[in-house]
Amino acid sequence: MPLDQVTDEEILSEEGKEMSFLDHLEELRWHIIRAVGAIFVFAIAAFIFIEDIFRVVVMGPKNPNFWTYRMMCKLADMTGYADLCVKKLNFELQSLGVSDQFTMAMTSSAIIGLCFAFPYAFWELWRFIKPGLRSVEKEAARGAVFFVSMLFLLGLLFGYFIVSPLAINFLANYQITPEIKNQFDITSYIGILVTLSLGCALIFQMPMIAYVLSKVGVLTPAFMRSYRKHAWIVILIVAGIITPSPDIYSQVLVALPLTLLYEVSILVSARIERQRLKEHQELMKS
Repeated sequence: MPLDQVTDEEILSEEGKEMSFLDHLEELRWHIIRAVGAIFVFAIAAFIFIEDIFRVVVMGPKNPNFWTYRMMCKLADMTGYADLCVKKLNFELQSLGVSDQFTMAMTSSAIIGLCFAFPYAFWELWRFIKPGLRSVEKEAARGAVFFVSMLFLLGLLFGYFIVSPLAINFLANYQITPEIKNQFDITSYIGILVTLSLGCALIFQMPMIAYVLSKVGVLTPAFMRSYRKHAWIVILIVAGIITPSPDIYSQVLVALPLTLLYEVSILVSARIERQRLKEHQELMKS
């Protein structure tokens, strides 16, 4: 049959054909295999260069010459707040278990593989979910892979360059008494670095969540504006927990981007509401 004679019903029947439960499981299995395969490939590449990665990336926030600490010293010169400058990190890292270093190399490689393969892994997950969505939900999630990946990367960089160094600096230099030396286990150090970096990567998904919820009619800008003060308080509390340092500058450095994310989420929700009202008015005129 010529292509121009194919009816819409036949096209829809081919694209939206029903699948059994086992067929869905089989399809999900292959999506998972491809996503895990991508993570595995990047993890192997990271393991090959693990020595350089550890020296430059993992141990970066431990070095007083780290980019963040240099910027903090410049900020200290501009503000006159000398305590903001980090000149020394008073702690040592040690490996207590026989296999700790090898375990950390494997774990770090897997985490790095996950970070690099995240856009593709999310795309595989989206390919499985998308056929089951309604048209309004598909429209709401248009461009999801790009924006989720971009926000994940920005959050990861924010967590690594801003939040993690601030937290590590405070915890490394905090002492009850000089008689107690700070000697941290490598697993504890990496745990803090990974938790804060990936935690920020998830927090940075706020605008995308607001976009999707606004598209499906669950969230409105009026609601977000009415709870703006409550959100600011929560953000300050979160910033205080993430950066246990008592100085206000560290807390502000973390709170400002989070507040900006909330405000951007309000703008995103407002734009979606304006589009919805415009479509409704056009529909009423027709």
